[in-house]
Amino acid sequence: MSRPLDWLRQVPQLPLTASGLTIASVSQSPWIDSLVMPAYCAVLSVTLLLTPAVGNALRKRKSSDGILESSAQAPPPLSFLRRRVESVGSVTIFLYRLLQLLSVLALLVLSVIVPLRDASQHTRIVGPFSAIDIVQTVLYVYLAILSSLAAFGRAKVVFRAFVHVSLILSVVWGVYMYRDVWPSATVDLAMADASEGALLWAKIGLLSFCGVFIPLFCPRNYVPVYPEDKLELHPEQTASLLSLLTYIYVEPLIWLAWRLPRLTYEMLPPLPEYDHLKNLVRRTFPRLDPMQNKSRRHLALDFISVFRIELLNLAAMSITAVLAAFAAPISINQLLSYLESDRQETHVRPWFWIALFFFGRVFKDISDQWFMYHQSRLSVRIQAIITELVFEHALRVRMKAETSDTSAATPSAVSTAVATPDNASQTGTDQGDEDSTEGTADHSATASSSTAVPPSAASSIKGKGKASSENESPAKKEAEPAKADEKRGNKHLVGKINNLVSSDLSNFENLGMFTVFITIESPFQVMLCILFLYQILGWSALVGFAAMIATLPLPGYVTKHIQGAQREKMKRTDARVQTVTEMMNVIRMVKLFGWEPRMAAQLDKKREEELVAVRRSKLLNLSINMCNYMIPVVIMLSTFFTYTVIMKQELTASRVFSAMSVFDMLRIDLQASFYIIPQLVQAKVSLERLSDFLRNTELIDEFDTDKDPEAAEILSNVAPEFKDAIGIRHASFTWSKDSAPSQTPGGTRRRAFVLSVDEELIFQKGKINLIIGATGAGKTSLLMALLGEMHYIPAGPDSFVNLPREGGVAYAAQESWVQNDTIRNNIIFGAPYDEVRYNQVLEQCALKRDLTLFDAGDQTEVGEKGITLSGGQKARITLARAVYSSAEVLLLDDILAALDVHTSKWIVDKCLKGELLQGRTIILVTHNVAMVSPVADFVVDMGSDGRILSQGSLASALERDSKLFKEVKEERAEIEKAEQEIAPEKPEDTEAKQSAGKLVVAEEMEDGHVGWSALKLYIGNMSKRPVLFWLIYMCGHITRHMISNIQTWYLGYWASQYETHATGEVQVGHYLTMYTLLVAAGMVASAFCVFYYVFGSIRSARIVHQRLVTSVLGTTLRWLDKTPTARIIARCTEDIQTLDNRIARATEVLVEMVVYTLLKMFAVILFSPIFIFPAIMVAVAGGVCGNVFMKAQLSVKREMSNSKAPVLSHFGAAIGGITSVRAYGAQEAFKRISYTRIDRCTRVSVTHQNLNRWVTARIDLVGTFFATSLAIYLTYISKMSASDTGFSLNMATAFSTIIFQVIRMFNEFEIAGTITLRGSNVPLERIQQYLCIEQEPKNTPEGVPPAYWPASGNLSVEKLSARYSEVCRHPRATRASYSQNVQDGPKVLQDISFEVASGERIGIVGRTGSGKPELLSGTLRQNLDPFSEHDDAVLNDALRSAGLFNLQNEEDQSRITLDTEIAGGGANLSVGQRQILALARAIVRRSKLLILDEATSAIDYETDSIIQTSLRTELGKDVTLLTVAHRLQTIMDADKIMVLDAGRIVEFGRPSELLKNEKGMLRALVDESGDREKLYAMAAGASAS
Repeated sequence: MSRPLDWLRQVPQLPLTASGLTIASVSQSPWIDSLVMPAYCAVLSVTLLLTPAVGNALRKRKSSDGILESSAQAPPPLSFLRRRVESVGSVTIFLYRLLQLLSVLALLVLSVIVPLRDASQHTRIVGPFSAIDIVQTVLYVYLAILSSLAAFGRAKVVFRAFVHVSLILSVVWGVYMYRDVWPSATVDLAMADASEGALLWAKIGLLSFCGVFIPLFCPRNYVPVYPEDKLELHPEQTASLLSLLTYIYVEPLIWLAWRLPRLTYEMLPPLPEYDHLKNLVRRTFPRLDPMQNKSRRHLALDFISVFRIELLNLAAMSITAVLAAFAAPISINQLLSYLESDRQETHVRPWFWIALFFFGRVFKDISDQWFMYHQSRLSVRIQAIITELVFEHALRVRMKAETSDTSAATPSAVSTAVATPDNASQTGTDQGDEDSTEGTADHSATASSSTAVPPSAASSIKGKGKASSENESPAKKEAEPAKADEKRGNKHLVGKINNLVSSDLSNFENLGMFTVFITIESPFQVMLCILFLYQILGWSALVGFAAMIATLPLPGYVTKHIQGAQREKMKRTDARVQTVTEMMNVIRMVKLFGWEPRMAAQLDKKREEELVAVRRSKLLNLSINMCNYMIPVVIMLSTFFTYTVIMKQELTASRVFSAMSVFDMLRIDLQASFYIIPQLVQAKVSLERLSDFLRNTELIDEFDTDKDPEAAEILSNVAPEFKDAIGIRHASFTWSKDSAPSQTPGGTRRRAFVLSVDEELIFQKGKINLIIGATGAGKTSLLMALLGEMHYIPAGPDSFVNLPREGGVAYAAQESWVQNDTIRNNIIFGAPYDEVRYNQVLEQCALKRDLTLFDAGDQTEVGEKGITLSGGQKARITLARAVYSSAEVLLLDDILAALDVHTSKWIVDKCLKGELLQGRTIILVTHNVAMVSPVADFVVDMGSDGRILSQGSLASALERDSKLFKEVKEERAEIEKAEQEIAPEKPEDTEAKQSAGKLVVAEEMEDGHVGWSALKLYIGNMSKRPVLFWLIYMCGHITRHMISNIQTWYLGYWASQYETHATGEVQVGHYLTMYTLLVAAGMVASAFCVFYYVFGSIRSARIVHQRLVTSVLGTTLRWLDKTPTARIIARCTEDIQTLDNRIARATEVLVEMVVYTLLKMFAVILFSPIFIFPAIMVAVAGGVCGNVFMKAQLSVKREMSNSKAPVLSHFGAAIGGITSVRAYGAQEAFKRISYTRIDRCTRVSVTHQNLNRWVTARIDLVGTFFATSLAIYLTYISKMSASDTGFSLNMATAFSTIIFQVIRMFNEFEIAGTITLRGSNVPLERIQQYLCIEQEPKNTPEGVPPAYWPASGNLSVEKLSARYSEVCRHPRATRASYSQNVQDGPKVLQDISFEVASGERIGIVGRTGSGKPELLSGTLRQNLDPFSEHDDAVLNDALRSAGLFNLQNEEDQSRITLDTEIAGGGANLSVGQRQILALARAIVRRSKLLILDEATSAIDYETDSIIQTSLRTELGKDVTLLTVAHRLQTIMDADKIMVLDAGRIVEFGRPSELLKNEKGMLRALVDESGDREKLYAMAAGASAS
C-alpha cells in the first residue's frame, strides 16, 4: 500500500509557468501563465466598477439641472488636499493610500525595467517585451489608476477603489509567493523568476508592503447610513483590518479598566450605528412586524431573510475554520512520517509542515473569532429586535383577566365583574428597580382620529357568530385543538409576554451558530474526517463510519429521555417559581398573618420536588456524556481493529496520532451535535411561541381590522352628525372575542360579562357626566368600551362607538397606575413642565399638604407600584396626571373611592369645579353620587346585568332606581366641610430632601473579583465535610485524566512495536484488549466523578435556597418597601436557576479543566523536561491575559446584567398601565424610551463580546506558539522516537488548546456566565447579599408564647412611635459619612398610648388611605384557606359575613363560589369584590384581634351597611375589632372611636362622650354632616349596648 497522504505530496509538484526560461511551461500559450492570473482579476474588477458607474452616470444626467442650481449655493471651496483628506476620511488614511500609490508606481517602473534589462543582457529569445510583460505593465497601469482614485478620488469611489487595488495586489503577491518562495520549501524545485536577481526581491518587498501591509494596517473610513443622526463612532467602525481581526481596537478599554477600580457605563465605547435599535427596526420590521407584513409563512424564514448576510458570514467562517483545522493532523502525519524514515527529507522539507501547523492554527483561530464576532453580533441584534417586537405588539394586545377558559371550568368560574386591562396586567408583572430618567410619555394623544372600532368577523353586523361554540358537535370541537390551545395560552397572557422576553429570548442567544453548525459545519467536517481517515487507513475508515452510524440511535434514545426529564424539571421549576412569585406579591400579607414558617415549608417542598427532577436530568446527562465518550472510542477501535487484524497493515505512529486528532474532531462534533439539537428544539418551540403571540394573540379592535373583511365598512358606520360625539349606539361589548355569552342555560361553558347598550348613549361634551351603579355593574367596562379596550359587537347597521381623540384623551384608572419615578414625573407624564399649571393641579388635587410630609417633596420616588404612597395619594396623583394634561376628554374611574370625605369634598369643589376642567368633557365613574351630583350635568345609571337603567338627570335616575335613592340619602350624611388649612413646609436643605426622596435603593455592585464568602456559600455546602468532599472529587478527576493520558501513550506504544517487530509478530489482540480495558477504566472514573458531584451540588443548591427563602421571609417590611419585588423574585428564581445549572456546571468544568491542563503539561514535561520553562511561561502569559481581561470583563458583566433591569422595568410599567398608555396615546413615547434602554443594553453586550474575543485571540496565539516551538524542538533537536514525539505533540496541542478554556471557565465561575434579566450583580454575589439583609428579631425560647395564646383580645399600647423609613446603614459606611447622608423618615405615629379591652370595637378616623386586598391565583377556596385548615361550611359563613351573598343571586350562573377561579391579584374581580374576599379571609382566621384598614372603601353603601351588621353580630364576643374608615356611618356605633391627627391621638373614647365635647373634632365632623341625627342615634345606641 502506498504511503498515506501521497496525494498531498504531489500537490506542490504541479508545474509552474513563467515568462522566462527558468521553468518550462505546460503549454506554449501565455494566457495560462501564473503571472497572467492577476490580469483576469483586473478584468473582473473593471466590470464590477464600471457597471454601477454607468448607471449612476445615466441617473446623474437626468438630474443635472438640479445639481447645477444647488452648486451655486455651495460653500466656498476647500483646498485640494483638504478635500482629498475629507474624501478618504482622515490624514492617516490619506497617507496610507498615498504610500500605496507610490509603491504601485514603483512596481510599474520595475515591470518596464526588468524586460529591458533582460533584453540588453541577451537573456531573451524574443523581443524586449513579451505578451506577458505587456500584460503585467498594463496591469500595473490599471493598479496605478485605482491607487490614484483611492487617494484622490471622490468620496463615493475612494473606498471601492482601495478595496479593488488591495485585492488585486494581494493576488499578485500570492502568485510570486507560489513562484519564488514556495520552491525553497521543497527539495527539487527552483525559483521561477530567479533570473530577475535583486529586482525580484525588490518587487516582492513592494508587493508585501502595498498588497499586504497597507491593507492590513490602513484605518477604515466609516460613512454613516443615516448621517442626520450624528452618532459617535465605535472604534471598530474605523479600525484597520488587522485591528479588526485581532481586536487591537479593544485594548484602550482593557488598559483603562486595569487602571480603574471599576468601569462605568459611560466609559464604554459607543454603540455602532448599525446596531442601534432604530436602524435595526428600519431594517427588520417590514418583514417581522405582523402589522407591516401580513404573510403567514414560518417566522424562521422571515428571520433568515432579514439576517441572511450575517448567516452567510457564519457559514463562510465555519467552512474556513474546518479547512484550517485539518492543518494540524496533516502536519503531524507528515512530521511523524519524516521521523519514521530516520529523518530523511522527502519532497517537502519538515519546516514547511511546522509552518503549516502554526499558520493553520492561527488561521483557524482567526476564523473562529470572526465567526464568534458575527454570531455574538447576530445574537445581540436578534434579542434587541425580539424584545422591541414583543413590546410594540404588546401595546396592541387586548389584556384579559388571567383565568382558565376551558370547558371544564365550573359555571361560576368567573363573576360578571371584570377588571380593567390596567388591573389585569398589573398582576404578575414585576417592574424593575431603575429610575425612569428618560421621562415617561408625552401627550401625543392623537394616535388616531377616534376610537370608532370594528368588530371581529365572528360578530358581524348581521349578528353572525354571537352564539357560543357549544352548539358544535364534539367531533368538531376536537378538530380545533389550535383554538383550544390559544384559549389556554391566553390564561396567563402577561406571564407569557414576560417569558417571551426572558426565558424564550435566551433560547435565541446562539440560534445562528447552532443552525449553521448543524446544517453546514458538522456535515462538512464529518465528510472531511472520513476522507482523511480513508486516505491514511484505507477502507477501515468506512468500517468506523458504519460503527458511528450504528451507535447513533443510542444517544438519540437517551436524548429523548433527557428531553422528557427536562420538561418535567421545567414543570416543577415553574411550580416553584409560581409559588415564589405569588408569595412575594403578597409578602406583606404573609408577614402580617404570621405565615412565614408555613410558606417556607411549602417552598421547601416545591424545591425538593424540583431538585429530584434536577438530579434525574443530570444523571441522564451523565448517560449522554458516556455515550459521547464511548462512540468515538468504538469508532476508533473498530477502525484500528479492521486495519490491523483484517487488513494486516502496520499501525505506525504517523497514522495513529494523526488519526487520533481526527477522531477527536469527530468526538467533539458529535458531542456538540447532541448538545445543539435539543437547544434547537427549544429554540423552535420558542420561535413558535413568538409566532403565536405575534399572529394569534387577540388585539384590540383598532389593530384587528386586517383580520376582518367587514372592518372598513364598520369604521364608516358613524353618521356625520355623530363624528364629534362621545357615545355608543346599539352595541354590546365583551372582554374578548371568545367570551360571547352562552345561549344554553345551565351549559358547561361559563357565562362571561357582556356590556350592552340597547339604545343610544351620547355623553354631553364640555360637561361633567356621571356613571353610577352597584358594585360589579359594569361602570368601568363602559369606560373601557369607549377607549376601545373591549371587543365591539354591533347590533345593527346603525351601531357605533365613538370617542374623538383629536383633542386628546386622559384616563385615571380605578386602581391607580403610577410609574417607579418621582411624583412630579408621574404627574406631568412627559408633557412640558408649566410651573403655574403644575401648582394649580397640586392645589386642586389636594396634594400640597402631602408633599410637605415628604422630605424631597415632589422629587420623592413613589417606589414600585407606588409603595411609598397611600391609596388616596396614588388616586390623587393619577387624577393630577389627567388634570395636568391638555386632553379635552377626561375619563375618571372612581377617583374618590380611596379618599376620605374631606378630601373628596375638596376634589369636587376645587378640581371638578375648578378652572382647569372648565369646558373639558368629564366622564366620571363614582359611588359618591350625592357628593358629585351637584356638579353633574348628565348621569348614566348602570344595572347589575351590564345594561343601562337610565340616562339623563340624577332625578330621573333616582326615580327608576330605589336602591340608588337609598344610597344617595345615606351618603349625604357623609358630606362634610373642606379640610383645615395646613401649615407651610419648613425650608430644608435641598440636597438632603432629594436624597431622602429616593426610596428604591440601587443594588450593591462589588468591585473586582467575587469574594470568598460568595464562593464559599456554594462550594462549602457540598457536604458536611467540604474539604474531604473536594479532596475525593479532585482525586477522581486526577485518576480519570491520568487514565486518558495513558490511553494515548499506549496507542503510541502499540504503534512503536511495528518499528522493532515484524507485522505478524505484533500481538494485536493483546494491545486491543489492554486499550479497551483502559477505556472502560476511564469511563468508570468519569462516571464516578459526575455521580459524586451531582449529589454534592444538589445538597448545596438545597441549602442555599433554604437560607435565601428564610432570609427574605425574615426581613423587615421597610426593607421590602425599599426593594422592588422583581429584584427579590429574581434572586429566588433566575439566580437559583443559575445556581442549579450554570454555576454548578461552571464549577464542575473548571475543576475538570484545571486537572486536565496540569496533567497534559506534566506529560509534555515528562518526555521533554526542558519544556518546563516554556510551559510555565505559557501558563503565566495565559494567567496575565486572563487577569487583565477579567478586570474589565467583571465590570462589563455587572453593567450588562444591570442594563437588563431597565428594559424589563419599562416593559412591566407599560404593560401594567397599558390602558392608561393607550388612552393618553403615549405609545410612541414609550417606544422611544424602549429604544434608549435596549440600546444601552446592546452597547454593554457588544463590549462584553469584544472583550471575549480579545482574550481568546491572545491566549490561543500563546498556546499555538507553545505547540509550534515544541514541534520544532522535537523535529530538529530531540532524538525521541516517532511514537513518543506523536504523544508529546498530542499532549502539547491539547494543552495549548485548553489554556483559554481554563481562563474562560475561571471567568465563568466568577461571573456565573449569566446575562440575567433583572438585577445588577452576579448570582452568587447577589444571593450572598440577600443573606445579609436586615432581619426582624428572631424567635427565642424564652419568647415563645403558650399554646393557648392569645387567650383574649386585650390590646395595650404604650408610647408607640413609628416611621415608614429607618436607618439602613451599609456595612462599609463610616458613622460620620452615614450620619451626614442618611436621615430618618418622619414619624407617622408619635408616642401614642391606649388600651382596648377584649371584644371592644374601635373605630379609627385618620388620613386618606385604601386597603390593598391581595389575592392569589387559584380557586376562592385556596385564597380563603391556603393551608386547607377549614371546611367549606366555615368558608361560606365567612363569605356570608363579609357580604358576598348580598351581591349575587344564588341562581346566577356567574355567581362567585368556593370553586371560582381567581386570577392573580384578583384581576377578574372588581375592587369591591376583592375587598369583600380579603375581609372574608381575615374572618376565617378567627383571630382575637381583627384590623380592617379601609376594607370597604370601594363597596357601595348598602353592602357596607350589611357587612358592618354582620361583623357586629357574628364575630365572637372576645374578638377585638379595629376599623379604619372614612365613612362615619361605618364606625359610628363602635364601642370607642379614636381620632388621629398628624400621628397623635387627639380624641379617644365612647362616641356619645366625644360628641358631648363641643370643641371636639368628632363633634365637628358629625355636626357638619347631612345626617347629624342618625349619627347621634347610632352613637347613643352604641353607648346603650
